[in-house]
Amino acid sequence: MISPPVDSLPASPAVPAPLRLPLGLLATLAALAMLTLGLYYSGHSSPGDLDRTLMSAAGEPAEPARTLALFVDFGGEPVGAVILVTVLGVLCLALRRVRLAVLALAGPALTVIATTLLKPVFGRTINGEHLSYPSGHTAMAAALAVVFLLLIVQLFEISRIPGTALVLAGSAVAGAEMAWSQVALGAHYPTDTIGGYCTALAVTPLTALALDRVGVSSPARRR
Repeated sequence: MISPPVDSLPASPAVPAPLRLPLGLLATLAALAMLTLGLYYSGHSSPGDLDRTLMSAAGEPAEPARTLALFVDFGGEPVGAVILVTVLGVLCLALRRVRLAVLALAGPALTVIATTLLKPVFGRTINGEHLSYPSGHTAMAAALAVVFLLLIVQLFEISRIPGTALVLAGSAVAGAEMAWSQVALGAHYPTDTIGGYCTALAVTPLTALALDRVGVSSPARRR
């Protein structure tokens, strides 16, 4: 039997087939949660009851913790984000996951664009007139985590339930880490970061599903 030319092999999907339905449902629920929370805090300029509870539980960060928070925060700043996106994109290309490489750029970019456009819509502010909901830093961290975890799911051929759980839990951990830094630095209320995480969980999987539907051709491989 003659094997097909390497160049004609289909590109690996951004989302493995077993995860498409559950991730699509999660993205829909995340979008609804983000909108609901945003409407609830729309126009507010002070922390809500949930914010106060979470901030009280976290306490005032000590100086070493604040330094760590600044380090984590760098990952959501333009320079840090570009570095992380580039590293993840190159890793995906090295492993011949072309659609995931495209997602490594498109997912975080579209997620941050979404948070930027949504902030004036909800109009929640912190520290004066700084628009805060949803948190772009938290969204960026979670979006990058979703792409990386989809790569892990593909490489280890993880099945539907554990694969979906991995993407959900892993992105939540990454989002929580960035959320902690944003609250510790006084840049966001805790609920802003929840909205940021939900934005990433809505936008990035939907972007991945769109890439699979449209199709991104795999580049020709040299012999």
